[in-house]
Amino acid sequence: MSQPTSPPPVTVIPSEAPGPAQGRWFLPTFVLAWFGVNLALGTIGGASIPKAIAFLDDESKDTNLAIIAGVGGIIVMIITPLFGRLSDRTRSRFGMRRPWMLGGVLVGLLGVAGLAFATNLAVMVASWAVVQIGFGATNMAQHALLADQVPTRIRARVAAATGVAAGIATIIGAAIVASLPNDQRATWFLVPGVIGAVFALVLMLGLRDRVRVEPAEPLSLRAIASTYWLNPLQYRDFAWAWFCRLFVTMSIVSVSLYLLFFIIDRLGIPKEQASGVQAQALLFFFVGNVVMTLLFGWISDRTGRRKIIVFIACLVTCVGLTLAILAPDTLTFMVAIGIVGAGQGAFISVDVALMTEVLPNFDNAGKDLGIVALAYQLPQLLVPLVAVPVLAIGGGGNYTALYIVAIVLSLLGGLAVLPIKKVK
Repeated sequence: MSQPTSPPPVTVIPSEAPGPAQGRWFLPTFVLAWFGVNLALGTIGGASIPKAIAFLDDESKDTNLAIIAGVGGIIVMIITPLFGRLSDRTRSRFGMRRPWMLGGVLVGLLGVAGLAFATNLAVMVASWAVVQIGFGATNMAQHALLADQVPTRIRARVAAATGVAAGIATIIGAAIVASLPNDQRATWFLVPGVIGAVFALVLMLGLRDRVRVEPAEPLSLRAIASTYWLNPLQYRDFAWAWFCRLFVTMSIVSVSLYLLFFIIDRLGIPKEQASGVQAQALLFFFVGNVVMTLLFGWISDRTGRRKIIVFIACLVTCVGLTLAILAPDTLTFMVAIGIVGAGQGAFISVDVALMTEVLPNFDNAGKDLGIVALAYQLPQLLVPLVAVPVLAIGGGGNYTALYIVAIVLSLLGGLAVLPIKKVK
């Protein structure tokens, strides 16, 4: 890869959002829709599927979960930037983002129905892929709205609110699955899927979307390929921020993806009761998460500082993960997860704002935010590939090794943010 022959173009960060003025209900419905999509994807991927796998084949649950999560990660890696680019080019009287939100919800619900009635691993894999395509399109549109509709001066606080919404969705979703009957498997998928769809549609119905009038240039194969690529030497700040998010997300996914199995295998909780304990652990996570998200979102907007908050957040996450490794009982593990939640809350409070402030071109926000989203979605593929051999060390179920990997990833994330120059 060669050095650019000319200095990278300077991106001017607009102080006001380029989209049309919104009504008073935009921000509440935006946060609510963010909650809904996280409820659907997070609950199904983090609670419903692991529980279904544990009941389907307890002996092979680690490998089966890795297969499902890995396929889902590949799907998301392909569709998110592509859908973002196509969204930027969408000419419709309904707007640029709304058609993707509606279509995504409808496709996502088809996949949810498939999961609800799947009786084998192959159908679960295929159905989860459809869910990821559908709700992934909706999620992409919501990310684009952050650049389209939210002014820079409040972006960190809005991002913090979405982080809180995602945390609440995780808690409520796990509690929903834990409260549903163990012999009513279909409800583990249908209930969070339908709730998430309804909340996403509320935003779509009230949104004053950007409308593209001018036709886009023909989309060549080279342009499609560029959808997945930004030159890291030309856009160094964007590259460092991207790797920061990738490493931090891989760290937390390593914990969250296998949380239910940790509770069953390491803490010795029967699988019939494990979902309830998982909900309790997520509650501890949420308490630490929401406090730090709101606090550091406010601090970041007041001071204009992003980088130091990300670095501190990564260190706090490492402390929590270390305590989790050493936890002698369930209560200590809950406290450790709470500390991890605090670190992640501080990170979430500024991460989205930081990423939008290093975008190379705001005219291609959907495409570029699609690449940003890869740093969040790619871990769904990478973590299972890493976790299966790591967990197998010493005969299987080696959660100490998995958590050490998560600590290293969090440290790498904290270090990656330091070279960024455009953002304080």
